[in-house]
Amino acid sequence: MPRTIKVNYKDLETKEFQMGVSLLEISKSFSQYYNYPILIGKVDNDMTELCEPITRSCMVDFYDRSSGVGNSIYGRTAQFMLILAVKKVLGESVEIIIQHSIDKGFYCEIPEVTLDKSIVEKIETKMHEIVEQDYVINKVSVSRFDAIKYFKKKKQLDKVKVLKYISNSYINLYRIDDLYDYFYGELAYSTVQIDDFKLTYIKDSGLVLSYPTTYNPECTLDYVHHNMLFSTFLNYTKWGSQIGVSNAADLNEIVSQGKYDDLIRLAETYYNGQLTRIADQIAENKKNIKLILIAGPSSSGKTTTAKKLEVYLQSKGIRTHQISIDDYFYDRDKAPRLENGEFDFESLNAIDVTLFNKHLGKLLDGEKVELPQYNFMYGKREYKGKTLQIENDDVIIIEGLHALNDDLTISIERKYKYKIYISPLTQLNIDNHNRIHTSDTRKLRRIIRDNKYRSRSAAETLKMWKTVREGEEKYIFPYQDQADVIINSALIYELGILKTYAEPLLFSVPEDDDMYPEALRLINFLRNFLPIPSDNIPNDSILREFIGESCFH
Repeated sequence: MPRTIKVNYKDLETKEFQMGVSLLEISKSFSQYYNYPILIGKVDNDMTELCEPITRSCMVDFYDRSSGVGNSIYGRTAQFMLILAVKKVLGESVEIIIQHSIDKGFYCEIPEVTLDKSIVEKIETKMHEIVEQDYVINKVSVSRFDAIKYFKKKKQLDKVKVLKYISNSYINLYRIDDLYDYFYGELAYSTVQIDDFKLTYIKDSGLVLSYPTTYNPECTLDYVHHNMLFSTFLNYTKWGSQIGVSNAADLNEIVSQGKYDDLIRLAETYYNGQLTRIADQIAENKKNIKLILIAGPSSSGKTTTAKKLEVYLQSKGIRTHQISIDDYFYDRDKAPRLENGEFDFESLNAIDVTLFNKHLGKLLDGEKVELPQYNFMYGKREYKGKTLQIENDDVIIIEGLHALNDDLTISIERKYKYKIYISPLTQLNIDNHNRIHTSDTRKLRRIIRDNKYRSRSAAETLKMWKTVREGEEKYIFPYQDQADVIINSALIYELGILKTYAEPLLFSVPEDDDMYPEALRLINFLRNFLPIPSDNIPNDSILREFIGESCFH
């Protein structure tokens, strides 16, 4: 009689299966709990692809595209299907490069082809055919040297170079139909699970692959072009190409030769150049600009940017003053709450907008104002004699979550505001088909900073990241197009630095912690980069805000 195993689903129910049953078959027994196809499972806190056999009794959980884990797999698999469709439509030798995220999708280029709308439509049609053919996506474990030989034969030198710096003896390749590729994350079980996506042609440029998001898992929304954000990404990508750093392998080659100090100086100069141009613009229009408003998602480097911009403006004879939005929080007993009863400090309603605008109005009229200081320990605004009075040509710098939302500064006319959106728009990719998530760069920055300055473990930071991202989706990203300028705070060398600081913290996450799979994903991601020592990073670098020894602290 065949042996059986017991599978417990999230302590909700337990079922028996034959030993060696695939996780796919097990997932079918619990599909009623999900609105969309299950894409991956978690077996005893270990992320496990559906093709894997299960040989022991265990606890399981599953993820569809409405979850963060499942959505990453959905997007990665859609990319693989796009790569296959491009080769089937345009020829096996044609290469597509997946550049970066934009408006919940991926911007891609096909360098050897002059794209037009009809070609993009043919590629999308071919992707739908791939869905209908329901290809099983096979995972094959091969030696790293065999993989390098294979990609050399296929003339995919980007993968040859990146695999050179990975220490693993064996790596996983994935196959759809007759196409093999390397991805550093898991993929779905079959193409039929990836049934909703859109391709949008970007004139004179490339295309965007869009698909459902965790915030709108029901369907793919139409792509909305954010021209300023797109241009910022494009400029940084071109600059990276000009200095010879387009992917992880290029960065690793520089590090392996000990030439990273030159790269650090180049990256810092690029970032400072953005501030120089902004300071020039403000100086040219200083009679009209009264408020400089800086906003961006978590760990973008807003604090350092605001302080450095002050220095640049002061060097041009412009007096500046900073006001913190946080000092205008309502007392905690008046703060709004979420549905679960927790305080909602992310909402604009947590800020005393009326008092904030009253003080701004008085300051711009030349009156002296006593500014509040928020005591976070006791949850109260306090007045300790801190006053401010500004002169006619002075400017006020306001940095914070809601800075780009005109409702925060509702009493001030738009013409007096200069709005800055800041984010680390990472142009660096692992290879032509494996992009680096901008949010991963920010997440690593946050893990390091939270541990150093707030004594938080990596697990604690990872637990709160979902809430942080939800706040960004509500209160930051909708206002990015209102900015007068975008600052890219990514530093082309920083992942080599972040690896050094973040890896020990990620390894400290216990194996039975809910955040362990995410910690492991980040560890595997960082394996693509060689470490870089931080000794020669300037003390005014934006990176010092996270790793320490900043001259602005």
